[in-house]
Amino acid sequence: MIYHFIVNPKARSGMGGMVWKMLEPELKKRRTEYFCHHTEKKGHAEKIAAQITEDGKSCTLIVMGGDGTVNEVINGIADPSKVTFGYIPIGSSNDFARGLRLEKDPRKALDIILKPEKMTRIDLGELRNRAGSRRFAVSAGIGFDAAVCHEVCVSKWKVLLNRIGLGKLSYAAVALDRLRKDRPVKMKVRLLDGTEHIFEKTYFAAFMNLPYEGGGFKFCPEASPADGCLDVIVVHGITAIKALFLLPLAFAGKHAGFSGITFLKCRGADVEADVPLPLHADGEPGFPRKEISVRLSETYMNVITR
Repeated sequence: MIYHFIVNPKARSGMGGMVWKMLEPELKKRRTEYFCHHTEKKGHAEKIAAQITEDGKSCTLIVMGGDGTVNEVINGIADPSKVTFGYIPIGSSNDFARGLRLEKDPRKALDIILKPEKMTRIDLGELRNRAGSRRFAVSAGIGFDAAVCHEVCVSKWKVLLNRIGLGKLSYAAVALDRLRKDRPVKMKVRLLDGTEHIFEKTYFAAFMNLPYEGGGFKFCPEASPADGCLDVIVVHGITAIKALFLLPLAFAGKHAGFSGITFLKCRGADVEADVPLPLHADGEPGFPRKEISVRLSETYMNVITR
């Protein structure tokens, strides 16, 4: 077996490169056949994955980076069903690893990848708008959660907290600040079965393939990547103060049951808001839109798990 390692050396403020230097000698020691592809800029991982998989043949891709690198790779893969996917988490949020309960220690993760005992077939989602479509493995969202992702991407908090190993808290810090700034809007969510829901004063809607997003917020505790459905959370009709109270509870998934928290389950939905709102797919920002569609992809991906 030949392994293709796609390494983001800048992940978590340069830790990606350091971890690769630590792991590569182990690959040589085991006489593992591999190619290493270092990303050089945003979007490069997608191009690398496209080049590796363009022939449509089966292959094994190992991603070393964060959720953003994972998102780029799954969008570059020609046919995800032909790929065996391994992941060594080095990002600041790592919701993909958290949701699939993957090994966090790089050495142990590599050992599992080189001697796989379990493979999990996971669904993939697609976020669609007039500009095109984007696959996602963790979640997609519109509104407040996407605004948080946008700001974290340029926030000094992320850099500072990454240096002390607390990068995921950058999402919480930005989220608290956004609650003061964002104004809830009217939102219509139409499921594929024709059911229509209208929500007043909506902060956001998130479509979850895995339970966590935003560095550990367990927004949809029951979400499963292998059930053929997306779990949807809509936060609406509550004050900013109540949202501030519920936000810490969401880390443990204890926000369920409170008024203003609505859960839905679907294979897809169309969303329409009063005004253009920020978007994200796996935390990667997209241009604000008033209308989006979210669907389960027709393809799937096999992930090495434990």
